[in-house]
Formats: sequence, structure tokens, C-alpha cells
Amino acid sequence: MSVDKINISETIAKIEKSLLAEKGASAEFRGLVELLLVVVKLLVERRGRNSNNSSTPPSMDPNRKRGSKGKGKKRKPGGQPGHDGAHLEQVKDPDFVETIEVDRKSVPPGKYKHAGYEVRQVIDVVVSREVTEYRAEILENAKGEQYVAEFPDGVTSPVQYGSGVKVQSTYMSQFQLVPLLRVKEHFRDQLEIELSKGSISNWNVELFDRLEPFEKWARRELINSVRNNGDETGINVDGKRLWLHTVSNEKTTLFHADEKRGQEAMDRMGILPLFKGVLMHDHWKAYFRYTCKHALCNAHHLRELEAAVEFDGQKWAKAMQDLLIVMKTAVEEAGGALSKKKASWFRKKYRKILRKAEKECPRNEKTRAQSKSRNLLERLRDFEKETLRFLRDPDVPFTNNLGENDIRMTKVQQKISGCFRSMEGARHFCRIRSYLITCRKRGIGPGDALRMAFDGKLPAFIT
Repeated sequence: MSVDKINISETIAKIEKSLLAEKGASAEFRGLVELLLVVVKLLVERRGRNSNNSSTPPSMDPNRKRGSKGKGKKRKPGGQPGHDGAHLEQVKDPDFVETIEVDRKSVPPGKYKHAGYEVRQVIDVVVSREVTEYRAEILENAKGEQYVAEFPDGVTSPVQYGSGVKVQSTYMSQFQLVPLLRVKEHFRDQLEIELSKGSISNWNVELFDRLEPFEKWARRELINSVRNNGDETGINVDGKRLWLHTVSNEKTTLFHADEKRGQEAMDRMGILPLFKGVLMHDHWKAYFRYTCKHALCNAHHLRELEAAVEFDGQKWAKAMQDLLIVMKTAVEEAGGALSKKKASWFRKKYRKILRKAEKECPRNEKTRAQSKSRNLLERLRDFEKETLRFLRDPDVPFTNNLGENDIRMTKVQQKISGCFRSMEGARHFCRIRSYLITCRKRGIGPGDALRMAFDGKLPAFIT
């Protein structure tokens, strides 16, 4: 642990050694110095925390730099030789075709025959308002009785918004996380449609109600899943610290907003009490209260091991880091799971490192509070099965990245809007966002998913 080329760990060790050698120092003086050393260590650790050695997101890293592109000669910006770049391709069915004839005055005199066309296409976007007027015919007989043609389903008012407006509004507010005022400004400035924030909010409520069958379906899917990822994060609701929970897998995602963080909230979500598969998570203690199998996120372990190396100089932590990365590579090369013999060999190496760690980082019997490095050591020792479950189970990944990715956009929403105005708004966001992410995982774009929901037709994978 160094600051400005000063090795803080070595300096603190020297002070502690000098303090022990000082026979004339009073107990009060020793206690004061020890307290100051603890404070210095805590402050230095906090200063040195980043995305590599803690759960701090990369965006919060001080003086964040782009990753190196590797050694070698300098490369020009853009795609490199052999790279399959993205490029525009002509469409087979253009909306409009404009034929350009050759100006005969611009070519030499002579006889010419038609030899085809050279085709170029311009792909553009037209943002416009479209108003459809329905005129229902009225028939009147000799007695003065009138008969009016029936309007299409859903056309009930003299003037109303169509489903396209609802789809675009909810797409912007719930999927792209645009605040209501800016959604209103977009419709006014780009489409000449005057929306109120109340209308936008009401459509979100309407969509929330329409998606109740989806939420029940998603809960059943996750309960019966072989493996799920669990995670939680803090959210701001009207200035109060509340919590957003997620349970997900490769095909389905469900969010839940709650006043609590622990088991009480997870019970209300209604999945984990009935789930019997493997739950991948980051070692939050509340998860272990459920009787399912557990798997621990090794991305978290790698970051904590990095902190043990940087802040406490733990050599065993570096060895464990290297071993976990080698294990991950071996599993990938084996197609997702190792043989029983190979996995046993890795477990022996794992235990050998922890035995050495016991000597390098012994338990302090004088105090109940242990160092973070010691706590990590004991966790890796006591939860070996959960840490290394990925070695033999092809359904268990090395990390909890899937769950963290699902929950990440919630943090973006909080950065943009600051908070949810009410718990109801947070719950609307959770159900709608769960539906849109699940549809995207199953190959349905957000626009199509929203249009189906507003038309009262949920995707086939639900029904």
C-alpha cells in the first residue's frame, strides 16, 4: 500500500515495531498511536479503492485511463485489416424509387439502347405526425331514424392518441430512461404533439396494469429455472434509501422494489422461497437463508484479492488470484465443465494456498474484529464448494455478471432522474423494465414488445 511512492504498510510496521521497543511509553500513549495508525490505514485504503480492488464502478476511478491496445507498432484509428466492420447495405424494397434519365444533350450523338440502371440509395428518417380521421356514415330513413356505422375498436373519443404515441412515450421514459419533461418536449418539438406529463405517466400505469400476467409468468419461470442470478442495489425514492432486487437468467428477468434489503424483501418478491436450483450471487448473507444451492461471484473475489495484495501486501492473495484465472480458462477450454480428476487437482491447489495464507494472515485472537484480508481468507475457506461450483457444473458461470448487467441500467436511471418520485413509480419501472429486458433476451425488440402489450397481445412465449 503506497501513496506518492511512500510505502505506507512498511512505515506503519516500523512505527509499531518502534512502539513495542519503547519501554517507557505509557499505555495511554500506546493506545493513542495505535488508534492513529488505524485511522491512517483506513484513510489510505479509502483513497486507494477503485474498480479493480473493490465494488467501485469504473466511472468513479480517479484519473481513469483507457485500457492499453497492447504492444506493437502504432495503428491507425478505425477498423483494422481483417476486421468485419459494420456498413450500410442497400435494401431490397425501398419505399420510393426515383428514376433519373440521361440528358441526351450531355452525350455524343448516336443510337443508344437501355442497358439498366446504376442504383444508389439514401436512407433517411422522417419524423412526422400522422392524423387519421374516421368518418362514420349516417343513414336516415323516411321516419327520421338514423343508423351510424361502427367505428374501429378503440376509437371512442372525438380526439384521442393512437397506440404509436403510447409506444414511443413509454419506450423513451421506461426503456431509454428519458425524464417525463424531456419526453413531452420531444413530442412538442419534433412531432407538434402537445402531451402532458400526466398523460405520459398514465400510459405507464396502463402498461403496468396490462403486464400483470407477464409478471406472474416470469415468477413461475424463475422459480422453475435450473440456475438464477440474484443481485440488489440501492435506489432513491422521494429522498429515501430503498432497494431494488433482481432475479434473472439468460432468458428472463424480474425486478422488485422494496423498503427492505434482506430476506423480508426477497420473500415478498416470491421467487427464492420456492426456488431449488443454483443461485449465483455476491455472498450477501440474506441469500444463504434459502435452501437452494449457492454459487459465489468470482469477479468479486478477484477484486477483494486485489485489495488484499495492494493494501495488506498479502502474497497468498496474488497466488489465489492467479489460480482462479487459470481455473476459469481451463473451464472455458473444456467446454464449460472439468473432469472430476482435473477439478480435484485444482481444489488441492486451492486448499494449499489457503494453508499458506493461515500462516501469512493469522487470526487475531485478541479482538473479534479481523482484517478484511482475514475475513476474505475465511470466506474462501468456509465456502469452497460455492466458490468452485463453476468447475464441474456447466450451468454455473464464473461470475454474477448477468445479474449485475441487468441491474446496471437502474443506476443510470438514478443518475439521470435523481430518484423515483414514489414507490408506485418504482414498481411501475420494475415491471415494465422486466418485460422489455425479457423480450429483448428472447429476440423481440422493445418497440414490438410495447405495441403488443398496448394492443392486448402478449408475446407467444408468455401465452
